[in-house]
Amino acid sequence: MTASRSDLAGSGARDPAGAWGKSTLRHLLTETDRFLTVVELVPSRGLVTDEGGRRVLALGRALAENPRIDGLSLTDNPGGGAMLAADTLGTDLLARGQEVIIHLACKDWNRNALQSRGWKLSSEGFDNVLAMSGDYPISGYHGAASPVFDIDSVGLLQMLSDMNAGLLPGPSGELRERTDFFLGAVVTNHKPHEREVIPQYLKLKRKIECGAAFAINQIGYHARKDDELLRWLSLNDLQVPVVANVYVLSAKAARFFQAGKVPGVVVTDELLALAEQQEASPDRGRSFFLELAAKQIAIARGLGFRGAYIGGHLVATDYDEILERADTYEPGDWRSLIRDVRFPQADEFHYFEEDTETGRSSDEVNREYARTRARASGRRPFRGSVAYSFNRFMHGAMFEPSGRLHRIVRAVYRRADTRPTGERLLHGMERVTKGVLFDCHDCGDCSLPEIAYLCPESQCVKNQRNGPCGGTRDSICEIGEKECIWARAYERLKAQGKEETMLDGPAVIQDNALRGTSAWSNALLDRDHRAQRAAPPKAAPEEDVA
Repeated sequence: MTASRSDLAGSGARDPAGAWGKSTLRHLLTETDRFLTVVELVPSRGLVTDEGGRRVLALGRALAENPRIDGLSLTDNPGGGAMLAADTLGTDLLARGQEVIIHLACKDWNRNALQSRGWKLSSEGFDNVLAMSGDYPISGYHGAASPVFDIDSVGLLQMLSDMNAGLLPGPSGELRERTDFFLGAVVTNHKPHEREVIPQYLKLKRKIECGAAFAINQIGYHARKDDELLRWLSLNDLQVPVVANVYVLSAKAARFFQAGKVPGVVVTDELLALAEQQEASPDRGRSFFLELAAKQIAIARGLGFRGAYIGGHLVATDYDEILERADTYEPGDWRSLIRDVRFPQADEFHYFEEDTETGRSSDEVNREYARTRARASGRRPFRGSVAYSFNRFMHGAMFEPSGRLHRIVRAVYRRADTRPTGERLLHGMERVTKGVLFDCHDCGDCSLPEIAYLCPESQCVKNQRNGPCGGTRDSICEIGEKECIWARAYERLKAQGKEETMLDGPAVIQDNALRGTSAWSNALLDRDHRAQRAAPPKAAPEEDVA
């Protein structure tokens, strides 16, 4: 007999009063020093009553009964395809006393829908949210779905933080009831190149400044990279708990990851060869891969991560076996295990010098990187690309309040703003100039000065305005063969000695009401995002429908 939908999706769950309750993730991460275990569950495609839905729900229910599992993390359409909404499973698991993290991605929702979804999640008791930009949609009904990316992960964190603070007033000025989200962020630290690694770190810093209270790193298998992440946070006095990603491999998963099928995930040729060698064993490598995960957990605990975030195609008993294996290691064993989880990419960049005795990073900043920074900081203002230097000079002269031409240009645009013919003439000149120079799409709220004069609207498939997404592979976008604009921006800014401040300042959130209008006029007359982010956010007017 097939179970009914209500039995599987809510009304069949136990009464919360009789459920066993677990400590909140907020309490465990902010008020204790306990090492957590969080498991990622990927909802199935189709109804919860389908075979796949029943299987994932049964696994979630089994893990909810496991006292060693502190939280279950539910993904939001990973890989860019449609799947069952995370809160469908989450509602059942919450009712069983289980802490749940809901992933909230920007690829399928605009900011209004994300805000609406935020209120829905908070009203239903979901306080833990992992904010991310999301994978680019690659499938959909009758063809590929259109991506949204109205805001990115940084903008989403800022919006949810504003909701927590009650900063979204109604039309009469009354404050909404505050949400109480415990916000998380993702960082992709297993990148090979300097121009990818440092922008990832800087974006994490901006995410923390915008409200992220914990972080989870992307999948990778290089303990030195993970050690470096914690050292960089400490160096920059960013006190945020980080949970280490421990994905339990199989040979099939290793081939999938190594081929770049999941943006941002790193499996090297060396690790793939080892995985395929283990596939030939009688258990097809199961014991080896579970032991590798146990070693990763032991290392993460020793390095100072606050927990392990376990993913993979597993059954409930596998998690117990992994944790039991990890427990067999003595407190100091993790140091010797580091060399078992070192699968570096060729010529990869590290922010810190290596400690050759331990296989970890030292506290000394990479000497070659420090030398190139010192050289850049002493360069003339026009060093680097001639076009970039010229654009930077002209922007400073015309658009910065201290610029020599600013008062004149501002007066011209203020006068033209009241004369439609003059406004059209100036806007037409702007469209031609910026179209030729930057492939401008006339968004009206320009971020060129913030991305070293590279246009996110036309040159970034996710329109990322607050730093790079995690999906690049060797600095190439996950969609197409374009070089990531944030990697290019990093190199332009480093030539000026300004790369480490490239993401300083508040979140950039584009105002779509300005689309098709003059970005120059909007900048000069304080109508674009630079002026708006200095003021408190406002809710859209509400119509009386009574």
